Amino acid sequence: MSKLNLTEVAHALLGGSRGLLAADDPARTLGKRFQKIALENTEANRRAFRELLVTTPGASDHLSGVSFCEELLNAKTSSNERFIDVLAREGVLTGVRVDRGSRPLPFAPGEGVTEGLDGLRERLDNHAKLGVRFAKWHAVIELAPGLPSELCLRVNAAGLAQHAALCQEAGILPIVAPEILMAGDHGLDRCYDITRRMFGCLFEALFEHRVALEGLLLAPTMVLPGRKANDQSSVEDIADATVRLLKHAVPAAVPGIVFLSGGQGETAATVHLNAMNVRHKNLPWKLSFAYGDALEQAALTAWSGKAAQVVAAQEAFAERAKLNAAAAAGAYSPTMEP
Repeated sequence: MSKLNLTEVAHALLGGSRGLLAADDPARTLGKRFQKIALENTEANRRAFRELLVTTPGASDHLSGVSFCEELLNAKTSSNERFIDVLAREGVLTGVRVDRGSRPLPFAPGEGVTEGLDGLRERLDNHAKLGVRFAKWHAVIELAPGLPSELCLRVNAAGLAQHAALCQEAGILPIVAPEILMAGDHGLDRCYDITRRMFGCLFEALFEHRVALEGLLLAPTMVLPGRKANDQSSVEDIADATVRLLKHAVPAAVPGIVFLSGGQGETAATVHLNAMNVRHKNLPWKLSFAYGDALEQAALTAWSGKAAQVVAAQEAFAERAKLNAAAAAGAYSPTMEP
């Protein structure tokens, strides 16, 4: 696929005020969320929850793309229709998360590196044949005293760039996701500094790997204080710091930024995205969302594994998607909350 076609995919994902659903948590991560509703972490339950989301009436009004983990790419609904085909009928593009998670970085105590490049070219070729249009790769960076090291940032940036190059070679739009974790007591300024350094390493690596910036999307976390920070910062400060960082570090050639919720919680993720779009106009990129838990949690709680609760769960999911689409247009208000 040419650079032009990849750019068209990027703009299709950014169309209107729609955003992305990241239904791509690994089985172990989704299992932790299932524990909260006393639901067994089985493949059948994971498929049933994703089917609930995929078949939600009206969700396509607010979602342009859905990414799955590789386990569910071939999944079918209870009526024997592929998830990919259900979404395509509604004009929603299908993506896949292709990284294999973070593992300890050798000779770097307390730090990790994302794995999954082995065999990625072949996997991407197979995914393209299934109808996959975009692929995500997360690089998870944890903040601690003296960490992350420059080694950690550069190694993870290289992985993101290799993933992006392989995706573009396969005709699949890459979504690169540098994810700065909220754990810890760091303040807003420290998160800003580390994210700035990560972006510097990332775009240097993308350039070295000859990746066309017009044919990718950036999916970062926002600039946020750690959960244990004494100063949690105002909505306005978080929005302004995040946009200031984008202006400093992200080339205008990138079509758009689709933020990860990063563990903020569903309301906070919506409020912060809205504040950026309200306070900052005429940016070179579209600011939208690629949320997982922040879109799914209300639905998961309403469902709780009960067939009788599917409709209620779908209504909760559709409402959350609607609110975040409003935030992507700078049109959200807390009075819109259920």
